[in-house]
Formats: sequence, C-alpha cells, structure tokens
Amino acid sequence: MADHAPERVPGTPSTWRALRLLARAVMVAVVAGAAIICGGFVWFVYHVPAEEIAIHSNADGIVVLTGGASRIADAIDLLAAGRGKRLLISGVHRTTTTAEIARINPRYEGLVACCVDLDYSAVNTVGNAIETRRWARARGFTSLIVVTSAYHMPRTMAELEKQLPDTVLVPFPVVTEKLRNEPWWASAPTARLILSEYAKFVVAQLRMRIEPVPGLTDTSGGRHGAKS
Repeated sequence: MADHAPERVPGTPSTWRALRLLARAVMVAVVAGAAIICGGFVWFVYHVPAEEIAIHSNADGIVVLTGGASRIADAIDLLAAGRGKRLLISGVHRTTTTAEIARINPRYEGLVACCVDLDYSAVNTVGNAIETRRWARARGFTSLIVVTSAYHMPRTMAELEKQLPDTVLVPFPVVTEKLRNEPWWASAPTARLILSEYAKFVVAQLRMRIEPVPGLTDTSGGRHGAKS
C-alpha cells in the first residue's frame, strides 16, 4: 500500500500573521476604550460637587430643571436675592401653575407671580436646553444661572452649551443630603444613580458630536422625547 502524503494545515504563514495582528489590534482597541471610559468616569465624578456653592455675581436670568428635591426652592431663593431678573422653571407638569408654586413658597408669592415663567414642553434634558434657548433668546438674555442636581449638572451644562454657545452659563448644583453626608460609592442607590448619569452623559456627548449646531435664530419648539 502506498504511503499517503501528510495532511497540510490550511492557511499560510502570512495569513496567521495577519490574524495575530488583527487580534492584537482588537485587544489594544478594547483596552484603550476601557481606559477612555474609566478616565471619563473619573473626570465626571470629579465634576459632581459634594457641596453647594455660593454665587456672588448676577446673571440676566435663572433656569431650573425640574426633577429633584429643593431645586425650585433654591432657584426662587436666587431670584429673591436679585441674582437674576426672571426665572424659568423648565419641564413642569402641564397641570402646574404659578399660583401652585406660590402657595408652596408663600414668602415669595408676589415674586413668583411677576417674575417666574413655566415651560411645559420639555420632557428631557435635551428639551430643557432647547426651551431654555428659546426663552433666553426671546428675552435677550446673554447670561444664565443654571440650577439642577449636582449629578445632573455635567450633562445639563453640555446640552446648554450646545444650544447657547454664546451665553455665559453659571452652574448652581443642588446637592442632596445623602451625597453631602457620605461618598457616592458608600451607597448602592447613589452609586447606581451616578453610573446611570455618566452613561447618559457619554451618550449625550456622542450624539452632540454628530448633530448639527443649532442656528442662533431658530425658535422651533415641540416636545422632545421621553423624560431622562
């Protein structure tokens, strides 16, 4: 019986080298991506303040985004202190009225009646930014104090800077008692909140990279997606 020739292994040395290089490139990309995400998270956490700040300068207007405890009360306090000419409360429920807000803040009933505007259209942070832009443009405001929760501030500022690139924005983060009294990683719910907000921040950054820059005179409105 004749001997059979040994079976040849498919592929050539150059093919295996190419596969090894591809695998190495994928691994480097994964490691680099993980490093970028981790570095971004460190930056994000660093920009989530654990203490409220004192504002010593005034702005044309004040905008507060609904969704967190004490945000509106803090914004009205800033308005009463003369830090802005008017206050926009963005993202209120359609049944909310200025009279109801005045009842909750009886010391400032007259101030709420004269100088507080309500935005019913915005249902997410993108919508908040669009409606703030419309409000600021309509009133000729070129500087705003921005009031929202501390963990929400980085994304809010990014969205507002996209919509109002020529407006001075002064952040006033509202810090919860839990975040003030203990580090975020010590509480599972707070850690989940911070991680979730960071994920939303990353998605927002990617979205804003591909979206066109809004025109300065655009005043189009409407509703802006699900609340987030």
